[in-house]
Amino acid sequence: MGAVRLEPRAVARSEARTRHERAAASEGASPVTTSLSGFPELLPDQRAVELAVLDALRASFELHGFASVETRAAEPLDSLLRKGEIDKEVYVLRRLHAPEEEGDAGLGLHFDLTVPFARYVLDNAGHLEFPFRRYQIQKVWRGERPQEGRYREFTQADIDIVARDVLPFHHDVEVARVMAEALAGIGFLPPLRLQVNNRKLIEGFVLGVGASDATAVMRAIDRMDKVPAEVVAKQLVDDAGLTDGQAKLCLRLAEIRSADTSFVHRVRELGVRHELLEAGLAELAAVIDGCAGLSSERLTVEADLRIARGLDYYTGTVFETRMAGFEQLGSICSGGRYDSLASDGRTTYPGVGISLGVTRLLMPLLQRGTLSASRPVPSAVLVALPTEEDRVRCDELAQSLRRRGIATEVAASAAKYGRQIRYAERRGIPFVWFPGADGTHEVKDIRSGEQVTADPDSWTPPPTDLRPQVIVEGEQK
Repeated sequence: MGAVRLEPRAVARSEARTRHERAAASEGASPVTTSLSGFPELLPDQRAVELAVLDALRASFELHGFASVETRAAEPLDSLLRKGEIDKEVYVLRRLHAPEEEGDAGLGLHFDLTVPFARYVLDNAGHLEFPFRRYQIQKVWRGERPQEGRYREFTQADIDIVARDVLPFHHDVEVARVMAEALAGIGFLPPLRLQVNNRKLIEGFVLGVGASDATAVMRAIDRMDKVPAEVVAKQLVDDAGLTDGQAKLCLRLAEIRSADTSFVHRVRELGVRHELLEAGLAELAAVIDGCAGLSSERLTVEADLRIARGLDYYTGTVFETRMAGFEQLGSICSGGRYDSLASDGRTTYPGVGISLGVTRLLMPLLQRGTLSASRPVPSAVLVALPTEEDRVRCDELAQSLRRRGIATEVAASAAKYGRQIRYAERRGIPFVWFPGADGTHEVKDIRSGEQVTADPDSWTPPPTDLRPQVIVEGEQK
């Protein structure tokens, strides 16, 4: 795995550009702006959609007792590069003005939240109560080629349950249920399919057919959503050393998919027997049974026996998630069980977790206009300003509304009321409040034109106007 570094020429250009921007700013000119591929930025209405997703995730995770943590952005490179199967490029931290021999601090930005979380568990084991239930919503960085669904800077939302020495299997079921409930509760997303499998099941089946390299077989099977079955069959024979008959059995296994436990019978019909296979079947059936009540039109949970996950540290349950209409993105929510998340040489900390790629999920929907917000600002009310002498009175009126949870701003200037109303329209603020000189007040819904007398100590807008609402393309705002 390589490390992304700024070459000296790139650094020089960057420094020159910065000097140019400072000079331009000092001369009153507009600074040079350049979009950076793979580093998405959101407009205010798009950010409102993202915040709605993050708020829903937090509420759901906390409802199940998961505690929020945030880890540092940088980790030692030897820690980041330890897992050889991770093929993501790492952004290296380097001080521009340090001497050459001191410039590389041996630090890189984390490319996921699992590696820093493993270190966090070891560093803080004495202060944590196990099993430790954590959620983490944070930025990560990967130096890969940007494309739809893949970015160099993006947000992930992870949940994990970690124990000391032994983690009971029922936590696998719980993690699946928690993420399924969280996703199903975000009603404006396209339908999602949470696919579950078990590495013990695959490995036991592979051993049962007589294969010698179970890892190579699992990696080949994991590609079935990306390449034709005949390509996978050839890889099973050429790279994993299977016979044509063994490869055919493995492909038949990978074709099994069901939303109930009928997959158990279908696997046994293939005639392969192994103790590890039976253990995997039992565990996968428990997860599917445990999530049976969560399936709906919005989200389905199903056993999909082609899901293997390419990372070698998974030891049991594995998850992937597809979004209807956006299957080309691949999995937007993945994870599984790892019986050795971290170890200090004396104690091992097994865990099970699942990670949602928030940016991968949302950016295609935002870029296509599938999702938007009812307004780009949180303000529900603009208090009109009759004259500048009324500003203190209007500020006090706005505060009385804010104390009751109504986002309010005061007009920037005492322009004519028509201009103040147009200002509210441009910002998407639905209500304009007119303070009367005699203590009476009126509030106007500038969408309908309805204007009524209102008391700042009791008036409340409709619930759907209190906060920006997420709008799905085609729905009436």
